[in-house]
Amino acid sequence: MLKAYGTLLRIPGGFKFSSAGFIGRMPIAMDSLAIIFIVVAATDSYALAGVLTAVGSIVVGAAELYWSRQADQRGQAKILRLAVPIRIIAFLIFVFLVSKDAPIWTWFVSLVIAESTAISAGGMVRRRWLHILKNDPDNSDGHLVNTAYSWEAMVDEIVFILGPVVATSFAVNIAPSAGILAGLVFLAIGLPSLAAMKSTEPPAEPANEKQPHPAVLRNRIVQSIVIPCAFLGGFFGAVGITVVGFDEEKNAASSTGWLLALWAVGSAVAAIINGAIKFQSAHATRFLIYLVGLTLGTVPLLFVDSIAVLAVALFVNGLFIAPLIVNAYGTVENAVPAGQITEALTWVIAGMPLGAAISSALAGIIIDNAGARSAFWVPLGFMFAAMVATLPYLSTYRAAIGYAQPRD
Repeated sequence: MLKAYGTLLRIPGGFKFSSAGFIGRMPIAMDSLAIIFIVVAATDSYALAGVLTAVGSIVVGAAELYWSRQADQRGQAKILRLAVPIRIIAFLIFVFLVSKDAPIWTWFVSLVIAESTAISAGGMVRRRWLHILKNDPDNSDGHLVNTAYSWEAMVDEIVFILGPVVATSFAVNIAPSAGILAGLVFLAIGLPSLAAMKSTEPPAEPANEKQPHPAVLRNRIVQSIVIPCAFLGGFFGAVGITVVGFDEEKNAASSTGWLLALWAVGSAVAAIINGAIKFQSAHATRFLIYLVGLTLGTVPLLFVDSIAVLAVALFVNGLFIAPLIVNAYGTVENAVPAGQITEALTWVIAGMPLGAAISSALAGIIIDNAGARSAFWVPLGFMFAAMVATLPYLSTYRAAIGYAQPRD
């Protein structure tokens, strides 16, 4: 069953850049939670914490698209060496301002600067897999691309298993700011290491002014994935802050990291299985199936009344996440030319911060006024919205089945 993974990881350089990407994207599972902890500790307001993470999420969405486009056109190493130092300095300033009870507007300014340098490390790593698998004889039928995406989905889930635990443990046991600082350490190690791995870096493809490719988001297939995924981001954002609030109400704040980790374990298990199977169905077909599955798997969250029940509900819910994201990536990657792949892969998750921005703020207000159990309606609402968003694109999904964009 796991033979495909062995083949994939024996490809020269693959495991190294995947490992660097793993370390470099640990902060994506830590930052929002760490911001909630430090802001709630300073102000005792989930609403303010939700608004801050919402604003940060909006900026992240735009920033990741910009830097991904630049990575396609100028090369990954140049972009990483420029953005990472700025991000570290800006987050240190944010921690200082919150810790010193500076005016709240300065918190927003420093956070916006920090998040404006957000890099889609996952998109860069997936682009490297496509680059080194392009001419690999073991990938003649393309199945190793699905394995690579599934592997990276599993890595993402390991990030979301460890990240919340580290952020929560540091924030609760050391200091409210320690979660953010720990994330900066991971960032400072992982992404510069990825930049240094030149042998697997995809070549830069400067924009062709004479024959420019159409904007990525004008592609209907890309749209059919990006718009539902924006609502999916609302689901993720609402679950995160609601779990924090639920644990606080149960006087079990230290359980937050482990509960979110268990959620990710479910997704990681599904990712491993997904990558070992040679599917006959198209990515678009599986995307729709798993979208429906995740929506139905969110309903049990409405009925949780204890930490134990919440743990089971999150694990089951997580089983649908990785396969959904893997097939979202697979659908858009096949729909664009080589010079736009990193940007297209980033578009899959670029809309998620916008959804998370709205849902985090909304869930935070509901937690403050009606309690955490009521706030679990927010992620379910966003999942139903994601399903509704697919309806205008049903003909597009049919066209996406078996469709692949020729690489130029």
